[in-house]
Amino acid sequence: MHPRWRVLSLLALLAAGCEDRPSPPSPKEQAEGYYVKGTTEYLQGKFDEALTSFNTMKELSPDDPRLPAAIGEVYLSMGRLNEASTQFELALKRDSKRSTNWSRLGFIQAQLGKTDAAQSSLRKALALHPKDFNALEQLAELHVKAGEKDAAVKHFLLAAEASPDASKTPLVLRAVDVLTADGRHAEALLLLGEWTGKGVRTPELLTALGDEQVRAGELLHAAASYRDAATASPKDPTLWELVGEIYSKLGKPEEALAAYRESLRVKDRAIVHVAMARLHLGRDDRKAAEEELGKALETVSGSDVHELTELAALLSTFDRKPDALRILSSLSAEPDHAKDLDLQLRTATLAQELKDEATVRTVCERIASSGVKLKKCP
Repeated sequence: MHPRWRVLSLLALLAAGCEDRPSPPSPKEQAEGYYVKGTTEYLQGKFDEALTSFNTMKELSPDDPRLPAAIGEVYLSMGRLNEASTQFELALKRDSKRSTNWSRLGFIQAQLGKTDAAQSSLRKALALHPKDFNALEQLAELHVKAGEKDAAVKHFLLAAEASPDASKTPLVLRAVDVLTADGRHAEALLLLGEWTGKGVRTPELLTALGDEQVRAGELLHAAASYRDAATASPKDPTLWELVGEIYSKLGKPEEALAAYRESLRVKDRAIVHVAMARLHLGRDDRKAAEEELGKALETVSGSDVHELTELAALLSTFDRKPDALRILSSLSAEPDHAKDLDLQLRTATLAQELKDEATVRTVCERIASSGVKLKKCP
């Protein structure tokens, strides 16, 4: 090819390349980019960066109806309630039909103690979207503060009905809390039975059901509820322990031992070995009981007061009272337990039985210095 034609061809290619080069984004497109960027930063917990992005967006598209709500969400997450309130009020001026704006504003007003305004905003949210579970929950909390317990329970349950599955349990438990705080345990039991019957069988709800069944004396049903909770929560050893305790009380040692073994599969704990040792003693199997005592001594944590006192009691049962006294003396001498009268008296009584007058005197002086007046110590 002649050099002249080669140069002309190159110039033609360059000209074509310039024509194909994309034009810079418009202000609207830039604003959209900053909206996406700010939203991403907000979801990542980068609140200051999100505010910067949204403020840049504001310069490019100041009238975007989404902007005040987006900024309001950031301020709300930062705990800057007054600024958040201002943004959601602005959002409502731009879009008064968006229920979430009313719901958020109502929540903020409630936190600021503006109860009447909060109720008004929340009811406007619900008028637009009756299944706004956030608005229903906040309205329920306002009823709790006002002492309107039935209304509170009603709205917590409406919120639970409307909420995603992951949010149902906390809302039902709030309704249960309102009932039990009012001494209405029978209603709480019925409510828990209803919701677990609906298929909301989370460990928390099943455990609460078990607690209420124990209170009502329905021990076999409680054992079943705790068993289901334990199955649904495989990393919690205490639920199997509760099953074991119930069967122990019901005089079913085999079932109790099986439940305790399940608890030990989750975590090896001294308190469970102590319980198993007592079951073996009740069946006159001293050898098995001694084995469990040995395992309890190997696994004792040294920080659980209940565990240590139960272990001391078991040692006393095996006529190892000096060992039991060493545990109780050490435990009762800790400053955090100085006002635990039951622990102090138990220590003093065992010390007196072993004729350890120095320990008796020390414990009695500790009791007196705590402000407790006794006719006789121990």
